[in-house]
Amino acid sequence: MPRRNHPRRPAPGSDEPRSLGGGAGWARTESAPDGEWTVRTVPGAQTTKSYRCPGCDHEIRPGTPHVVAWPAAEHGSVEDRRHWHQGCWNARGNRRPTRRRF
Repeated sequence: MPRRNHPRRPAPGSDEPRSLGGGAGWARTESAPDGEWTVRTVPGAQTTKSYRCPGCDHEIRPGTPHVVAWPAAEHGSVEDRRHWHQGCWNARGNRRPTRRRF
């Protein structure tokens, strides 16, 4: 049998992770008490901007691996995406988001 040299693409509507393009990682859907979320892990080598984590209100500096999450029903609208530290994302059910500093 010949070897496949191209990546296998998930079937539409399947539960397999899907690529978001640009080499930025794979998206997965997570169910939690706070709803359905689409979550993407971003490796540190691909981060070039600073973000503010809504879980701890600390800066996520360039080069820091983190996760990007948005409501699953929103299909990744830029306004709904939030960048979180991995630990803050995992602990979000144990605490409330902090108040935003201005």
